[in-house]
Amino acid sequence: MSASERVRLTAHVHGRVQGVGFRWWTRSRALELGLVGYAANLVDGRVLVVAEGDRDAVEALLDHLRSGQTPGFVDTVVERFDPPRGDLQGFVEK
Repeated sequence: MSASERVRLTAHVHGRVQGVGFRWWTRSRALELGLVGYAANLVDGRVLVVAEGDRDAVEALLDHLRSGQTPGFVDTVVERFDPPRGDLQGFVEK
């Protein structure tokens, strides 16, 4: 796989990640990396992160999510990579 290949990341972030600025922080990192997508609170306390862009930038976002430097506390990140759909614009908090 090429580093410039475009991919879609779907990541479920587990831990204390709601009510701590985690979605805003994720949006900031994603925009710095030139990604499109969203970060959304789920009813079970997780945050869903969906991001599309170049594989190297998407993997950098995933590294940020696992860095231990996030707001709150990330216990686990479960990710899936898929082909991009091209249906996202900007990066928003939901």
